[in-house]
Amino acid sequence: MKIALVGYGKMGKEIEKIALDRGHEIVSKIDVTSSDSFDDDSFKSADVAIEFTRPEAAFNNYQNCFKNNVPVVSGTTGWLDQLPAIEKACKEDGQTFFYASNFSLGVNIFFEINKQLAKIMNKVKEYDVSMEEVHHTQKLDEPSGTAITLAEGIINNLERKNNWTLDTAKEDEINIKAIREGQVPGIHTIKYDSPVDEIVIHHSAKSRQGFALGAVLAAEFTQGKKGMLNMKDLLNF
Repeated sequence: MKIALVGYGKMGKEIEKIALDRGHEIVSKIDVTSSDSFDDDSFKSADVAIEFTRPEAAFNNYQNCFKNNVPVVSGTTGWLDQLPAIEKACKEDGQTFFYASNFSLGVNIFFEINKQLAKIMNKVKEYDVSMEEVHHTQKLDEPSGTAITLAEGIINNLERKNNWTLDTAKEDEINIKAIREGQVPGIHTIKYDSPVDEIVIHHSAKSRQGFALGAVLAAEFTQGKKGMLNMKDLLNF
């Protein structure tokens, strides 16, 4: 498979290593430090583009990929206010777009555990829920896209919660504490607290390798497919 990398920072380099190990070819690397372009024949020859950049650049990158009919796998977060335009391009123009707020297989299992625990907590009103996420200082968005996905998983399954906030939470809100420090790849903790005890579920990434592997698996999964895709499609949850 021919892969274009849009964004060649730490994640891009990790994706490149795993893709090459799995027998794929990197035909283009588009980054602020590279001379490659979306207009190059090498980019246009790609079977898929894997995009990990910045929130303010992501949507324009997607449009450039679609202009060349190159399917997109993206893990950039913080741009979802423009999601309807991507959905429209997939529906009306036959484009392919695979998005995940987190490509780690472990995190996506964690998403499902989170939803099931929230459903159980509908029957136990003594517990209140809060969240904490920790990431490296280079991460720009707060809270993380993963934390938002976790919060939405709770909101959609726990009747007494309707929103999330980074500020002091009201009774129907989930408080998310976002911490930026060091080179932490990602830690997410959900705590249900009652007057007599607490229940905690926790996921801690050890490196970027898990995210990179998931992105390459997603790229492989896009072959021959059209429309909007996500990790639930890949993992068949």
